[in-house]
Parts: sequence; structure tokens; C-alpha cells
Amino acid sequence: MQASILRRMAGPGLLFTGAAIGTSHLVQSTRAGAMFGAALIIVIVLANLLKYPAFRFGVDFSHARRASLLTGYRELGMWALALFLVTVIPLVPIVWAALAAATAGIVAAVFGLTISMPALASIVLVTASALLLVGGYRLLDRVNAVMLAFLVISTLITTAMVLPRVEWGTLADFAWTQETMALLFIVALAGFMPNPMDVSVIVSVWKVEADRSLPPEAHPGIEEARATFRWPYVMTAFMAVCFCIMGAGVMHSQAIAPVSDAPGFAAQLIGLYREALGPGAAVLASIAALSVMLTTVIAALDAYCRAVPVALAVWQGREEQSTTRRGYLYACIILVGLAVVALFTLMREFTVFLDFVTSATFVVAPMIALLNLLVVTRCDMPDEARPGAAMKALCIAAIAVMMALAIMYFVLL
Repeated sequence: MQASILRRMAGPGLLFTGAAIGTSHLVQSTRAGAMFGAALIIVIVLANLLKYPAFRFGVDFSHARRASLLTGYRELGMWALALFLVTVIPLVPIVWAALAAATAGIVAAVFGLTISMPALASIVLVTASALLLVGGYRLLDRVNAVMLAFLVISTLITTAMVLPRVEWGTLADFAWTQETMALLFIVALAGFMPNPMDVSVIVSVWKVEADRSLPPEAHPGIEEARATFRWPYVMTAFMAVCFCIMGAGVMHSQAIAPVSDAPGFAAQLIGLYREALGPGAAVLASIAALSVMLTTVIAALDAYCRAVPVALAVWQGREEQSTTRRGYLYACIILVGLAVVALFTLMREFTVFLDFVTSATFVVAPMIALLNLLVVTRCDMPDEARPGAAMKALCIAAIAVMMALAIMYFVLL
């Protein structure tokens, strides 16, 4: 019983990790290593560090108020909630399409399937949706924990095998700062690293859901709640560095450019592991890749199928409550349907499409971070749940950096 309670307490943090270690890690981090060696490890670490406060604020507010950040946005003013809905929700089907395409590419590469990518990605979305509709939050929590175990073990072993092949001298190579395409890639890399900023809202929704399942005596204090999010966050950042190292050791060391389509990239990566390190490494890479994307797709689907009905309830002024089964079902049908349309109409060049999605999410990131800072400093909360001066300063620095990068993106585009 105690282990079950601990898992539920850590649930939102682990779900965050399951959602994060996906496209940002497997595709973008690996591409970073393939194109620039170890040079962008510092960028990955900084992106994770700078984004941390805004994500943690979601935990702080939901723990203190037993409500998600969406309630906080409404308390700031209807303009804040409207801004979130208008800038984030339209991107959801496109993000799902990108995640499903990457997952379909890996499934096709691992199992040798010849189904078209849009069709296979649609099957992935429908299957994941059916699992969630049947099992709900508890199934998500349990499946995510099992998949993460496979992911962490296989990734660590594979990274250790690759370490001797990495050209560590590239850590001090800053030539990429002079290249326009490299700077644009940085925006795309940071967009999903470790997660789009709007996932801070999802974390708060998951936290509310997890807290409702805990017995009253098991509710953690604010520092314990923060710790159950902090350590999964650190693991998420570490896994991103591992995937960058994997790309640097397997692809950059051989001057191999990543291909642009999802099935091709997955097949290329697994094939390179087979050639360089043998069939055992290829199997481990396959397990890691499948675990990465399956956890991400399932978590992302649950996230917005749960958040959209809550957002509508908050918009209408109703008291925030757990997502109803009907609301969850309607959100799932509508958003999955739009994602399938995106798969069949927008997915011609996978990496170009992915860069667009990740860049778009990064451009709205400063706005979300600012809203989160306003919520935890202006809304009604106990003093112990408010951020300290250092955390506020780090968040303000992050907002400034993200705004500068967003401006740079539009100037260079």
C-alpha cells in the first residue's frame, strides 16, 4: 500500500518524464548530436534549467489550491485564459500528428512494416486513445511506470556503449553560433526541451487528479510535492543528454546526416547501432526508441483530453473538477480526428514539419512562463507555496532568453 501511495504521489512527475522523453529526446537531441557532436549538450542543459521554474509553478499552485493553473489564469483575468486557449489548443492536433508520425516510423523500422506513414500513425493514435478510454488515469500511471523502466535501463546501457566513440573535443566547438540554420535548429531543439511550456498546465491537471486519489493522511507537504517533481525532471534532462551522446557517437563520428522522414530516421538510427555495435545494441536502441515514443504518445493524448474539458469548465465559471468520462471522450474524438487530418495533409517532410511544430511551441513559451509567474505571485496562495527570490529570478531570466530566441527566430527565418 505504501509503495502504491508513493507512486501516486510521484505520478505527475513521472508522467511529465514519460511525456518529455519523446520527440525532444529521440529525434531532436539525437539530431543535435548527429549534426554537432557534443557541442549542443550545454544548450540542452541550459534549456532544461531555464524552463524548470515555470514547470514547477504548476506543481506549486495545484498543490496549494487543489486546482490547475487554468483556474489561476482565470483569476488573473479572462484575457489570460483566453490567451492560453487561443495560442496552445490549436497546436495540439499538430503536435499529436508529429508524435504519432515519429512513433509510426519506429514501429515500421522495428517490425519491418510497409504501411504508409499517415495510416500507421493514425492506427497508433486510435489504439492509444482506446487504451486510455478503457483504463483512464490509473492505466496511464501504471503503463508509464513500466515503460519508463525499460526506457531508462536500455538508454543508459546503449549510451555507455557509445561513449568511447564520441568526439569530446566538439564540446568546445562554438562554430554553430555563426550558422543561421544552426540557430534556427536551436529554437526547434529548445521548443520541446524537455517539454513544450504549456505542459506546465498539464502537470497541474495531473497533480490535481493524483491528489484526489490519495487518502487524506497521505497528502504531501509542499517541499515533498516539489521533490516528487524535481527528481523526475532531473532524470528527464539527463536522458536528453544521453540521446545527444548517442547521436554524437553513432552518427556524428561517422559524418552521417540524419534523413528527413520518420521511418527513414528510425531505420537509419537502429541500422547504425547494428553496424557499429552489433545486434545487441540494435535491440537495445529499438527498445529505447519504442519506449520513448509510446510513453510520449499515451501521455500527450491523456494530457489534452483531460485539460480541454477542464479548460472549458473554468472558462464557463464552473468549479474545476475531475474530467468527466463524456468530456474526455468528446475531446479525444475531436482532437484525434484533427490530428489524423494533419497526418494526411501536412506530413510531407517529417523533420521540416517537426521543426515547425517545435519552433511554434517555443515562440509561445515566454508567454506561458510569464503567466505561470503571475499566477504564483498574484493569486491567492499560502506563503510557503510561493517561489523564493532565486526561483523568481531564474524564471525572469528564462522569459528574457526565450523572448530573445523567439525574436531571433523571426529575424532569421
